[in-house]
Amino acid sequence: METNGMMEKEEIYSKVLRAGRRTYFFDVRATKAGDYYLTITESKKFTNDDGSFHYKKHKIYLYKEDFSEFNSILAEMTDYIIAEKGDEVISERHQKDFKKEYDTTSTTDNTSTETTDSVESRFTDVDFDDI
Repeated sequence: METNGMMEKEEIYSKVLRAGRRTYFFDVRATKAGDYYLTITESKKFTNDDGSFHYKKHKIYLYKEDFSEFNSILAEMTDYIIAEKGDEVISERHQKDFKKEYDTTSTTDNTSTETTDSVESRFTDVDFDDI
């Protein structure tokens, strides 16, 4: 199939991973010579001010000669992250009970010297009549 003078690459095998606003597409494609390679596409949805939306896409082409080293480095990096930070997601966006450092007051340790007044003093009082 021709599209804009370019050959459309046939997808041999595909998988999709939906992850919030991001979607990852893993596609096995064939070269002109008939060999296979992998494309990994990250598609991220953005909403415009008018309510419409658009997607930004980033694509990686991964060829067989790079599979072994790519897999090795990917495994090393993911193992490092899990070893250092665990597999629990630590993010305000992903955890509703996530607390920022300034919000933490000890509930089990009565030696905490931070009071509600000191936390409130970090914020500026705003009178909406001033806006």
